Amino acid sequence: MGQIQLNQVTKSFGSVEVIPPLDLTIEDGEFCVFVGPSGCGKSTLLRLIAGLEDVSSGMISIDGADATQTPPAKRGLAMVFQSYALYPHMSVRKNIAFPMKMAGIDQAEQNRRIDAAAKALNLTDYLDRRPGQLSGGQRQRVAIGRAIVREPAAFLFDEPLSNLDAALRVGMRLEISELHERLATTMIYVTHDQVEAMTMADKIVVLRAGVIEQVGSPLDLYNRPDNLFVAGFIGSPKMNFIEGPEAAKYGAHTIGIRPEHIDVTDASGPWSGKVGVAEHLGSDTFLHVHDTGLAETITVRAPGEVQLHYGDAIHMSPRAELMHRFDANGLRMA
Repeated sequence: MGQIQLNQVTKSFGSVEVIPPLDLTIEDGEFCVFVGPSGCGKSTLLRLIAGLEDVSSGMISIDGADATQTPPAKRGLAMVFQSYALYPHMSVRKNIAFPMKMAGIDQAEQNRRIDAAAKALNLTDYLDRRPGQLSGGQRQRVAIGRAIVREPAAFLFDEPLSNLDAALRVGMRLEISELHERLATTMIYVTHDQVEAMTMADKIVVLRAGVIEQVGSPLDLYNRPDNLFVAGFIGSPKMNFIEGPEAAKYGAHTIGIRPEHIDVTDASGPWSGKVGVAEHLGSDTFLHVHDTGLAETITVRAPGEVQLHYGDAIHMSPRAELMHRFDANGLRMA
């Protein structure tokens, strides 16, 4: 079991309130991602759940039991940090075994858990190596293995991939997602990378200044963002926002249209401009269009290779049925 509930939880540092009263339920077996810009409170919230920070008020319960004042070691949670925090003089086997040794688990059970974790993480051939003989991705897997052998109620990941290069990030992202499918254990994952959030999560919690802006599945947030902040944060490239007469035509203060929902057309297209930077990626072409009279830049994501370059004239047609309308307070309109 691994249901975690936060009821009116707050956190203040002195007179500064960084987490206003907050309610959240993470269901048993869910992969829940906390996402938001730097300073939004996502790591602080994770540390409150782990018990590494004391709550200022409110209650945290784990599987229905009040854990607000329970020491971190007794909460049944395992945390994986941004830094690997491995012991360089110990082998991989001994690094993974360390939390079990401290807990007094017998050697036979230690060996069983180590072998199972190593198999799950493709570390069996590396158990006798030391961390300095491993790649960054392998060291991160060792850190995850050390968490697995504790057999926790939930795993807490605090930006675990931020020290890896782009290719390793993608690989580890897939490995953690597959691990979740195999273990079916609750996982809470903190990241500022909305692509990680979209590809890994069952449920995303979008935070800004300690406040939950929206909770939902990745596609819920992509298709029906509650406000301008979520609309601009979820999706890559980010949503285009247009105000003024064009928005008024649709009965809104602001309209939003995703780059992939704007078609490149012939001269009959209702929007026009000049191509600035054109990013040719093979599978897609990202066109950053200026001089539209709508916004400083309109970004278009066209499938495949589009033969448009800097300075070329372009005509565009937004798919009106996929537009998002927001009122003067930045809230979604029906």
